[in-house]
Amino acid sequence: MVKVTLGGATLATSDQTIQVEGNHYFPPSALDSSLFTKSDTKTHCGWKGEASYYNANIDGKTYADVAWYYPQTITDRAKPVENYVAFYKNKVNISEAD
Repeated sequence: MVKVTLGGATLATSDQTIQVEGNHYFPPSALDSSLFTKSDTKTHCGWKGEASYYNANIDGKTYADVAWYYPQTITDRAKPVENYVAFYKNKVNISEAD
């Protein structure tokens, strides 16, 4: 089980993450969607495609660009993480438990 917390709130929990390049990608259903808003930030990965970002909103405070996802991947290799959400390790707490 992998859990993501920030500011005392649990952002995501899942035992079905996919690890890519050292990051856990969470299925969208694993997120507490009430804590997220879409960001205008976009970046590009050469084999995954264009990434979109989420801000986290906890107790009236906005934490910018804490997570990213690929709404439309560009290679078959990246297809398993399409729409799955990964978090910046330096912006949230990520813990793994058996």
